Amino acid sequence: MPYPLRRVPLREFERVLASIGEPRARTRAFAALCRINTLYMVTRAGSGHLGSSFSAADLVAHLLLHELDEPHTEHGDVYFSSKGHDAPGLYAALIGLGKLPEEDLHRLRRLGGLPGHPDVHTPHMPFNTGSLGMGVSKAKGLILADRLQGRRRRVFVTMGDGELQEGQVWESLAGAVHHRMGELTLVVDHNKIQSDTWVQDVSDLGDLEAKFRSYGWGVLRCDGNDVDALAEAFTTRRERFPQLPAVLIADTVKGAGCATFAATSMPEGEWRYRFHSGAPSDEDYLAAHAELVKAAEEILARHDLGPLELLPEEARVAPRPTGKRLPEVYGEVLRDRAGSHPAIVALDADLVLDTGLIPFSRTFPDRFFECGIAEQDMVSMAGGLAAGGLLPFVHSFSCFLHARPNEQIYNNATEGRRVVYVGSLAGLLPAGPGHSHQAVRDVSALGAVPGLVMLEPANAAELAAAVDFCLESDESVYLRLTSVPVPDESANIPSGPLRLGRGRTVREGDRVVAVAAGPVMLAQLLRAAELLTAEGVRLRVVNLPWLNRIDEEWLTQLAAEADTLLVVENHYRHGGQADAVARALLESQLPELPDFHGIGLTEVPVCGTEEEALDAHGLSARRLADQILKTIRSR
Repeated sequence: MPYPLRRVPLREFERVLASIGEPRARTRAFAALCRINTLYMVTRAGSGHLGSSFSAADLVAHLLLHELDEPHTEHGDVYFSSKGHDAPGLYAALIGLGKLPEEDLHRLRRLGGLPGHPDVHTPHMPFNTGSLGMGVSKAKGLILADRLQGRRRRVFVTMGDGELQEGQVWESLAGAVHHRMGELTLVVDHNKIQSDTWVQDVSDLGDLEAKFRSYGWGVLRCDGNDVDALAEAFTTRRERFPQLPAVLIADTVKGAGCATFAATSMPEGEWRYRFHSGAPSDEDYLAAHAELVKAAEEILARHDLGPLELLPEEARVAPRPTGKRLPEVYGEVLRDRAGSHPAIVALDADLVLDTGLIPFSRTFPDRFFECGIAEQDMVSMAGGLAAGGLLPFVHSFSCFLHARPNEQIYNNATEGRRVVYVGSLAGLLPAGPGHSHQAVRDVSALGAVPGLVMLEPANAAELAAAVDFCLESDESVYLRLTSVPVPDESANIPSGPLRLGRGRTVREGDRVVAVAAGPVMLAQLLRAAELLTAEGVRLRVVNLPWLNRIDEEWLTQLAAEADTLLVVENHYRHGGQADAVARALLESQLPELPDFHGIGLTEVPVCGTEEEALDAHGLSARRLADQILKTIRSR
């Protein structure tokens, strides 16, 4: 990046807040400064959610400056975001108020810094978010706890309009009315766009006001990017609905306050909003920064304040990932196979871009079903499609696909339905979004489902073979796909026909054998093997793409050729591939077993860069080499 990023220092926030006496003007100025710093944070981090942060910026500014009583204290009013995507904007506001350290501006999505989604280990974040739909339920529990302990405070929750597709949201509403929770205010950030595209084109919400009224909630509506309208709406809420939970439907613009990012600036006919996640290009950053500074200085000028002070930061911006990701390859393979397999249909949960389904959806629009943010509904629909003689391929991020519809996946299995589940974003990386999006328990959650094979390909060639296996298998398959670019070491691994439960040696060695699946762990192991040669250790590396099926004959032969056998996995240590291998070893009744070790995550995954996260969990090449060497020397 040939130019410095610029940010607003804390002293400027303090000057502006102290100098503007009129409350609503102060809110406008504060929100304008927060948008500048949000842009700085996301650009520096290399990823983040600009659109959602900007749409909610005026609401957050009003709540933090004027609405909450004794916020940020132990028993003061509580505000939190259920949608979680607006975390960068919320962080910028808290830093601007001095509630988070100013240096945190430089540490978005970095190890020990500010996670990609709110996390309770960050001050002033009462709940983890990122997995959608939980906000009202958590608020209800907090209010009940307050009542039992003789406290009364208000709780404010923000949800996205796409989030309203989650079934838990609607489960939670009636109970709030039943308990007369006048303490609870829900704000819907109604910016009309979810992850990829317009809410109305995915799963139209219909008459939201009527829906909430039908549950007994007090309902208000206003322009959520107009601070005057927001102030009046919250006054009305207090006057009209003191004993009822109330919802404010705040009509906003995704990317509001900046023409570069505003959804209203999308070209005619464009279906995809480009700034939901990720960092802006250099061109977009420069244009947006100029717009935001101009808007802020115009507000300051109206109050006779001097020009805005901006600090240039010669920051090392996180590099943009390069290289092809497996979901992209997968989408092309599925489209190609679907041409000769008319039974294939594809279902998606609002992630058509990230799951690689654009080629399929354009080639076979009648066989593509966008289900929205509703994984349980999607998986049960797949069961019905399978019952009707089709072969459904079901798609979402693995963190949501294995967890939200776990019961529905099991139900499909008990009915003997043949379904292919494709979980992208699997494993520890990318680590920037935080643990709500890091799927490191999916193998343990689904490995015991009867009739379900779990398979993780290492590269494009093996992925194509895996899709072919899905088409030929009599069983259901969970295809686990890592979403970071495939490292060169893994891309160059030779592939061949897949044989259920059997692996393939990808680096010859002696009697120390390390087994792994997928591009991330195999690449780290191959690099570790190079490091170990300097210590006189010739590590044999084996690619075992099967996560819950082990061929006894193959494993017996492998164990006979090993003094030490290690399984390294992109998953928690317990319940994953290592456990499957260990059980198969014990049941093999070999007269002599190799020294066995499983290596994986032992703690909730950290947020940070890829290098930081791998190293923190002992899964980087250097740390793997150290662990393997220590294991050998301790025998």
